[in-house]
Amino acid sequence: MRDVRSDPELRELVRRFVTPDRRYLRLGGGLLRLNRVERSAFVRNLAQAAYEITPAELGILLEGGWRERKTAAWLVAVAHRTEFRDLIGRLLLASEGPYAGAAYCVALAKFGSPADVELLGAYLDHYLSRPDLDYDQAVVLGTLLYLDEILGSAYATRFLAPGGPWDRWLEVRAVAALDPHYCRQFIQQLRAFADETAAAIASLDSRSRS
Repeated sequence: MRDVRSDPELRELVRRFVTPDRRYLRLGGGLLRLNRVERSAFVRNLAQAAYEITPAELGILLEGGWRERKTAAWLVAVAHRTEFRDLIGRLLLASEGPYAGAAYCVALAKFGSPADVELLGAYLDHYLSRPDLDYDQAVVLGTLLYLDEILGSAYATRFLAPGGPWDRWLEVRAVAALDPHYCRQFIQQLRAFADETAAAIASLDSRSRS
């Protein structure tokens, strides 16, 4: 993992793409609390960042800490850079730090293919067997429910079946967990924001060609 404190290259990318307007903090639930004017400005600025950043620069951010990875995952999502799918899946499964898991889920939800479903399923196969770890299980399962709805599939069924992996994970926990169906709605809202930003990127691309 690259450390922004000792890595000038990473530090410059953080300055350009991660910290403007406290972007890394807003990406997530904070987006849903923006008013119309704030949302429009944030979409415009995020689209510009996703349009400008190069694949190599995204790769560097994804080697950083949670702020860098969270922001990079969103930029990957809105620019629909599916070449990062496998890396996003590996980072999700590794769960090396907090706060970035939902951003990885947004990217996989934005890609929206059976390959993304497989990555989400691999995460659940591993982490629903670990009731001692309260990571992103509910959000990942919510993302899988969302993709089932989009794809007309039923991949989440085996996890949510009575007495199945989700129920067993809940049984031995000391505290309640988020409802996966609530998380599905949350991911749906974030995916809508990503789609709105992607449309703004397309507009930038169109203007650059004219």
